[in-house]
Amino acid sequence: MTLRNTRFGVAVAGLAVTALGLTACGSENTAADAGAAGKIKVVASTNVWGSVVAAVGGDAVEVTSIIADPSADPHSYESKPSDVVALNDARLVIFNGGGYDEFFEQLLTESGKDARRIEAFELSGKESHPEEPHAEESHAEETHAPGEAEESHAPGEAEAEGEHGHEHGEVNEHVWYDLETVHAVAEKAAEELSAVAPDRAADFTANAEEFGRGVDDLLTRLAKIGTDAPGVKAVVTEPVPVYLLEAAGVQDATPADYSEAIENETDVPASALAQTSDLITGKQVGVVVQNVQTENTVTDQLVQSAGTAGVPVVEVTETLPEGVSGYLDWMTKQVDALSSAIVK
Repeated sequence: MTLRNTRFGVAVAGLAVTALGLTACGSENTAADAGAAGKIKVVASTNVWGSVVAAVGGDAVEVTSIIADPSADPHSYESKPSDVVALNDARLVIFNGGGYDEFFEQLLTESGKDARRIEAFELSGKESHPEEPHAEESHAEETHAPGEAEESHAPGEAEAEGEHGHEHGEVNEHVWYDLETVHAVAEKAAEELSAVAPDRAADFTANAEEFGRGVDDLLTRLAKIGTDAPGVKAVVTEPVPVYLLEAAGVQDATPADYSEAIENETDVPASALAQTSDLITGKQVGVVVQNVQTENTVTDQLVQSAGTAGVPVVEVTETLPEGVSGYLDWMTKQVDALSSAIVK
């Protein structure tokens, strides 16, 4: 979900100045403590990316994740003075980017912290601002007789028209569900940590390679879902896990008007909600994927419809929940749940 800058601008600026003023006198002791501990200080916007660096850095790093509470909503997070304090000793910072955690980017700017940075979205190679005309161009290339373009589909057939979330050049910033990007982030973490502590470079590289093998295994398991259950469609309550579904060969059939409203935190049009609900009650989709960290009356209604229709619901999150040991453990559980729901 795209963040709104207006939530954070004034608050973050004030926090940065206040926190830096409060900590300036103690900065020398803080640095000494950091050196004594012998750890590379890392600050992450969320525990998702924090856990990736922790897996690569092992006992050589101390990771602070600003958002670590599984009940917290990253989209509405307001920075605290303690967040700026955490940045004081950071040698490496890591965040999602792509408009997802702008509070963190603004926090870095206002704090004036000069540290090594990893931006996951940048490593993904995806465009942050796609061209608007893509959708129109794709339809323009279709061959229709004059006047027939609007009449080629029956009402309600959104999936036939290709009106799904994150199509036609629309970018999904939730790249922690894009496993290729996660693999690239782990490799980048090894590179950056090695620059800070060259004597541990071999350890960082080995850890990143081991982590990468775990990611590759997940990609293999996702591909098997698509092989064992080809052609499955899904409705997603919010387009967070779309990259994961794509890797599993699952088509996101969620109407675009529904996804756009959920992303922009606006009221879902009645027609879009009815269309989405019909996909579920009519069993035109094989699974409903629910982001449990952004539940509301609309998403609850869709989950209830799935229960009534006997369509399985798979729960996903935006941050690591309690009871998981790290990124790979968390993602393995989600892949297992998806496989159990789809492969019969």
